[in-house]
Amino acid sequence: MRLTWRYVTKRAMSNPSTFTSSAHAFYAGVRSALTSVFFLVLMGTYIGMGALAHDFGLSPWWFALSTLLVWAAPAQVILVTAVGAGATLFEAALAVTLSGIRLFPMVVALLPLLRGEGTRLRDLLLPTHFTSVSMWVESLRLLPAVPRERRIAFCNGLSVGYMGTAATFGFVGFYLAAGLPPLFAGTLLFLTPMSFLISTARNARMLVDRVALVLGLVLGTLLTYFQVELDLMWTGVVGGTLAYVVHRLREAVA
Repeated sequence: MRLTWRYVTKRAMSNPSTFTSSAHAFYAGVRSALTSVFFLVLMGTYIGMGALAHDFGLSPWWFALSTLLVWAAPAQVILVTAVGAGATLFEAALAVTLSGIRLFPMVVALLPLLRGEGTRLRDLLLPTHFTSVSMWVESLRLLPAVPRERRIAFCNGLSVGYMGTAATFGFVGFYLAAGLPPLFAGTLLFLTPMSFLISTARNARMLVDRVALVLGLVLGTLLTYFQVELDLMWTGVVGGTLAYVVHRLREAVA
């Protein structure tokens, strides 16, 4: 079955005319999600996160709901640990909101690929909520081969596939928690940032992307080593700005 899905998806991406309807594009997106490397990454990550929710005394249904509403693994870790540690609802909400700001540039970069003539604002609400690193990376890679009028449906299908995987294996991790060693659970959580790094490196084709990636790795490591506050924010601001400057200088010279 997995080989069949992969074949059908590959055939559809190579022949965009096979997207005969929005429903077809949606299911093609789901198939793409279930046959991508992020399926395995989310499976491992959410087994670990389900175990984390269990250890903090939260219910599996509470965790599944947080997966659907928050849809960002780092923000969920913050939410689970904050609520489990007895933080107030306001404190937990504020921490999750600040963590989610990092996704805003991804939404801005993705929307031009989704918009078409006659696209309504309400059509973009679901893709905006669905935007996560895994969905964003795969959307930038796959959407150019999808007809513009089918991209929103394909993107929603991709996201539903990823979200369904996360919610399902969150339950698995929750009920496996009693026999899951803490070190193994922590290792599973580490799969997410490593997969994002590898996928970003694979998709970095322009000079500006490669410069931003290298600067991010170097600056992030240095700021973390010297215990600079807001290290992630400064890494993005400084590294992204320098990469943009290098890109503009290269264009000016050319």
